[in-house]
Amino acid sequence: MSVVPVEAVAGAVTAAGKRTGESELAPRARLLPSLAAVYRAQLSRARVARIPLLFVATFQSVGIMILMRGVVDGGSEARAVVAGSSVLVVAFVALNLLAQYFGQLRASGGLDHYATLPVPPSSVVLGAAAAYASFTVPGTIVTAVVGSVLFGLPLTHLWVLLAVIPLAGAALAGLGAALGLLAPRPELATLLGQLGMSAALLLGVLPADGMPVLLQYARDLLPSTYGVEAFARTFDSSPDWAAVALDLGICAGVGVVSLAAATWAYRKAAVR
Repeated sequence: MSVVPVEAVAGAVTAAGKRTGESELAPRARLLPSLAAVYRAQLSRARVARIPLLFVATFQSVGIMILMRGVVDGGSEARAVVAGSSVLVVAFVALNLLAQYFGQLRASGGLDHYATLPVPPSSVVLGAAAAYASFTVPGTIVTAVVGSVLFGLPLTHLWVLLAVIPLAGAALAGLGAALGLLAPRPELATLLGQLGMSAALLLGVLPADGMPVLLQYARDLLPSTYGVEAFARTFDSSPDWAAVALDLGICAGVGVVSLAAATWAYRKAAVR
């Protein structure tokens, strides 16, 4: 798995610092210019490699909905399947691939290169997470539209995905980055990312009503659950917008916590 060249990030950070009036020799760049620099470098570097994987994630989610169409006719179960399959695209990229990326970055010494740059640790984590989450937007929208047509659900409130994607993406990306940074070997980071995505598939796509109580409690601990619930509620004829806002608020809170955990994991891994 490729690592973003240090020169690309360093040049972008320097340019960002100059635009904000900072000295080129400043000991540390400000958070926002650094974040923008890391985001652009990650996005341009990963664009070619990640687009085929995005197609895989989308086809996987669409295939799951087609299979579930044979056993689910409609109602709350159909809403759960479509919402869960849509967020599964986010889980595949933001959790699974980001865990692999940071696991490989740690194993290859890429963290040491980032540590030599005047870039705050939070900007590295947030920039990478934002870049990976950006790749999920087309696939999530396509999956939601196909699923809505497949199960006869309304398309009226699909705009809620504009909130669900970044919030669920932040929560899952933070978790994926933390798993990759804390794993002692890249193979273990890959395994943890796959297990996380499998949990998102099992607990997010399958209707919660038919799950054992233990799995329902486990579902409440999964960061993407609240994004799934918020999106599923919008398929009702009269959505409970207060409940939607509450789910999105919880998802945002979980995202802040998971990104903070990923930043802590980055600091811990970088000093080793």
